[in-house]
Amino acid sequence: MIAAAVTNINPMTDSLPRPGHSRPVHSNQSTVHPGLAKLVRRHLDSPHRAPVAVHNQRAFDQLGERLGSAPLVLDAFCGTGMSTAILAARHPDHLVVGIDKSARRLGRHRRADADNYLLLRADCEAIWQLLVAAGHRAAYHYLFYPNPWPKSTQLKRRVHGHPAFPLLLELGGRLELRSNWQVYVEEFGSAMHLAGQSGYVCLVPAGEEPLSLHEKKYRESAHELWSYSAAIPP
Repeated sequence: MIAAAVTNINPMTDSLPRPGHSRPVHSNQSTVHPGLAKLVRRHLDSPHRAPVAVHNQRAFDQLGERLGSAPLVLDAFCGTGMSTAILAARHPDHLVVGIDKSARRLGRHRRADADNYLLLRADCEAIWQLLVAAGHRAAYHYLFYPNPWPKSTQLKRRVHGHPAFPLLLELGGRLELRSNWQVYVEEFGSAMHLAGQSGYVCLVPAGEEPLSLHEKKYRESAHELWSYSAAIPP
């Protein structure tokens, strides 16, 4: 399961870092993982169709009540939903859906004055799977700070090392992933290239508005922020 957590805390907790006290990512991996290509190709050859837990099905049913003609924007691993509310303002004619598995993080959300977004407590992979099965596609797909699982032995727990990675391709849309660990973003870009997608890695401009509490704290701690962007064709 891909966990939604920040990099400088115990991923088994829901704690958030103190302002200005986010530690840089420490890893025994300094370049793209040597096992990435073999793992990604295996997942691309084997569609991910896992049993769906009851709470994930209920969350999807809640989403189904809102799905209509409006284009879909997904904010995966949304944490407190700060980014979801900002994205709702940026995409006023879309339905913006934030997904996170932590009730504690979602409980910290400050509701914005917008009626075009929805927060779901669910596992992102399950919602992706159910959306694809129902024939839905995303206009935009954002992944702001999923846990990069920085140990080299944790490749299979990263977004691009998880069996659900091909679902991102099936959902399509304009995709953006961010992290304060450059290797993670470059590795994600390599996985996308292996999947036949063209994109680019870049630094997020220092003066850009923070999109999440994680991003705000990383800025206050003088971390560089990295982004991978791609337009996935239908």
